[in-house]
Amino acid sequence: MTIAIIGAGPAGLMAAETLSAAGHGVTVYERMPTPGRRFLMAGVGGLNLTHSEEFERFIGRYRDGLALLRPALDALPPEALRGWADGLGGDTFIGSSGRVFPKAMKASPLLRAWLGRLEGQGVRFALRHDWTGWQGDALAFDTPDGPLTVTPDATVFALGGASWPKLGADGSWVAPFEVQSVSVAPLRPSNAGLLIDWSDHMIERHAGAPLKPITLDFAGEAIQGELVLTRTGLEGGAAYAVSSLIRERMLTVGKVIVPLDLKPGLTRDALAARLATARKGDSLSNILRKQVRLSPAAIALLNEDRQLPREPDALAKRIKCRPLIIHGLSGLDRAISTAGGVAAEALDRAFMLRARPGSFVAGEMLDWEAPTGGYLLQASFATGAWAARGVMDWLAAGNVTTRSASPPNL
Repeated sequence: MTIAIIGAGPAGLMAAETLSAAGHGVTVYERMPTPGRRFLMAGVGGLNLTHSEEFERFIGRYRDGLALLRPALDALPPEALRGWADGLGGDTFIGSSGRVFPKAMKASPLLRAWLGRLEGQGVRFALRHDWTGWQGDALAFDTPDGPLTVTPDATVFALGGASWPKLGADGSWVAPFEVQSVSVAPLRPSNAGLLIDWSDHMIERHAGAPLKPITLDFAGEAIQGELVLTRTGLEGGAAYAVSSLIRERMLTVGKVIVPLDLKPGLTRDALAARLATARKGDSLSNILRKQVRLSPAAIALLNEDRQLPREPDALAKRIKCRPLIIHGLSGLDRAISTAGGVAAEALDRAFMLRARPGSFVAGEMLDWEAPTGGYLLQASFATGAWAARGVMDWLAAGNVTTRSASPPNL
């Protein structure tokens, strides 16, 4: 049996490994010059593979997408993914936040070992092959040598979302899917930066400065973490954690106000008591620096409000609740991940397209989203393995897409 995997990211490579280990002939088609480019980018700041928290709490992070993802996550839970990475020499460990990393922290050693395993299992790679749609039962590609069509026995699509266009994931697959009457939820930014209109002074003096620790409180969720001031607003883990909630709220309102606590470690009363001991001659900035130990960026953020009170209790209240007016999210090209994708009703339980029997979907192409912290990669790996098992079950039942054609000589 010949099987095509379209997309050489985590989901596609996991599907390729699962299928080739079972003895199937697998060719991975990738539009970029090298495989795993987004995987490598994910490891730039430390490759966060998954998370160690209790499983029921872990899967709750997927919210509305859990019904779709649950079978795949049950089949490849975080412990199993750690075992897989350790088998490739990852030597994973649990960080202080509960996140799971390989000992080397970077993605490149793990990817090299993984590609070596795939090569040993006979997986073939067709790089610079850009999938453009179906021609009847055949897959159509643009390649450096001109147009190409291939008719495998089954296909796994793992083309990603649309949040990393420079790394190959630009959402261009949506149009050919919709031509086939496949329902696709609109692709939207997830884990995205918050857009705020700063003053010129704020941009010129404090863009790039961190705010930590802070707490963002929105829709009943208090997210403690870090933020980074940017020229357009705020980035960082705390911003990403509330971005999906803000995005949904913005469907009905133009702007959203998010309370920011600049001193989560102190109560309002404790802050007021400290502020009350300030010397009368001190400037407001000096009081905030000396009595509360706020950073210059945090002080500047407070001073964006031209009517900042000086009275201790009122000032403490503002420090504990500095309203941020959010007027949008960073675009898809700057987001960490993508919401939306192939809708659950377009798929069977094995992630096969109802409109195209023999075509399976995995990874961020599916309609789900999750926070950062290992949840994104975990679901990508798990759905790749699950789609591959779906392919094997479908083929074992005697199905093929059409009369198989041999893959091209690569």
